[in-house]
Amino acid sequence: MAKTQITIPEFKTEAEEAAWWDSHPETAGQIMEQALKSRTARRRVPLKTVTMRLPMADLETAQDLASRKGLPYQTYIKMVLHEALQKGAPVSLIGSGAPSYNGSMSDTLTIAGRTFQSRLIVGTGKYRSFQEMARCHAATGADMVTVAVRRVNLTDRSKESLLDFIDRSKIFILPNTAGCYTADDAIRTARLAREVGLSNWIKLEVIGDEKTLFPDNEGLLEATRVLVKEGFVVLPYTNDDVVNARKLVDAGAAAVMPLAAPIGSGLGVQNSANLRIMREMITTVPLIVDAGVGTASDAAIAMELGADGVLMNTAIAAAEDAASMAKAMKLAVEAGRLAYLAGRMPKKLYASASSPLVGVVGQSA
Repeated sequence: MAKTQITIPEFKTEAEEAAWWDSHPETAGQIMEQALKSRTARRRVPLKTVTMRLPMADLETAQDLASRKGLPYQTYIKMVLHEALQKGAPVSLIGSGAPSYNGSMSDTLTIAGRTFQSRLIVGTGKYRSFQEMARCHAATGADMVTVAVRRVNLTDRSKESLLDFIDRSKIFILPNTAGCYTADDAIRTARLAREVGLSNWIKLEVIGDEKTLFPDNEGLLEATRVLVKEGFVVLPYTNDDVVNARKLVDAGAAAVMPLAAPIGSGLGVQNSANLRIMREMITTVPLIVDAGVGTASDAAIAMELGADGVLMNTAIAAAEDAASMAKAMKLAVEAGRLAYLAGRMPKKLYASASSPLVGVVGQSA
């Protein structure tokens, strides 16, 4: 008697998929049994062994999900790849069907459908002069700079303004709500930026503590919801809390911008484990490390952790030679991105010879 064909439903979420497999523990075994017995299927589809390098984070995710389904992880990866190719969709090991902003070798950064050639975003404050600021912007190669709305002269156009030193035909201006300590203040500041013609994009800051300048998560989420409904493209400055980051994405944030250390501290990446977790969990919008970078190696580390971009200001403006540091940051972001995509070698406790021992002079056969 022929066995009933096993049909696996389509899932909308990872939680739904996990629940289905948990409630059908016998299905994975039946699928494997049928596959092993079906030699005709093997003959019809020629197979070829290939070798590929996967990021450790992707491999660990695949192993975990395969374990839940009772499958070898290699089989699970083949299933995901086959399904994606059949649908013409991006490959996603987590089964969400959502595109990953770190899934390609592209040198460009895309936020809310707008493409930027550089993954480095820079600020406009603390420079010794507007002329130095302009030189540093050019050295970074950045095509997006952020401007504090409250620190720009928006009324008296007869007076010199930092906006006069930004070529808006080449550089996209991202207004920010620096200095706002409540959701209402941040919302009003964002509206002002749009009214005076700066942009409907906003780097949203709602500060919760004056000493550390850490964000107020509750106020940030409230302001994000309001501004998204009003048609703003919202990029919130947040902490490294993945739970709050998910809420921001659900509220419509176009990117998530977690800090690496306190603003202006120059401490470098102090939360690498949390940023790695966020990289794995936040895949539907870009993840941009914002605040804490002090030198080029910090920027490279942030990118090696999987960030889609880095935003910085003080690290360049406060350097002894700001223009040289600006160029260093450009190269560091590019190097870090390339290293992340290349996939680093595994760490080992003991030495491993770089050269094979076979054929060494003096070695007995």
